[in-house]
Amino acid sequence: MLPISYYIILSLVLFAIGMTGVAIRRNAIIIFMCIELMLNSVNLLLVAFSKMHYMKNPELQNGTDAQLLVFFIMVVAAAEVAVGLSVIILLFRKVYSVDINVLNRLKG
Repeated sequence: MLPISYYIILSLVLFAIGMTGVAIRRNAIIIFMCIELMLNSVNLLLVAFSKMHYMKNPELQNGTDAQLLVFFIMVVAAAEVAVGLSVIILLFRKVYSVDINVLNRLKG
């Protein structure tokens, strides 16, 4: 089994890429994908820590509690994607752009 530090480093790199994408990019779809990337990096850490905890305490069930939680998180994320993409499509139909700077025009 890989050491937990590998999972932590991978998750930090994925989260940093997601944060950089949210901070730098102005395209709503790319920002949306970067938020999903950050969510998946947290899911990776949750499963890695669950497996580490199970390896140290083998008398526990089987270490799938966090995997079940991650499954439900991904179901909620799929619903979020459906709603978010429909909002982005409606925005595109209204202003013919997915640039988030254009959203200031929709205030009034």
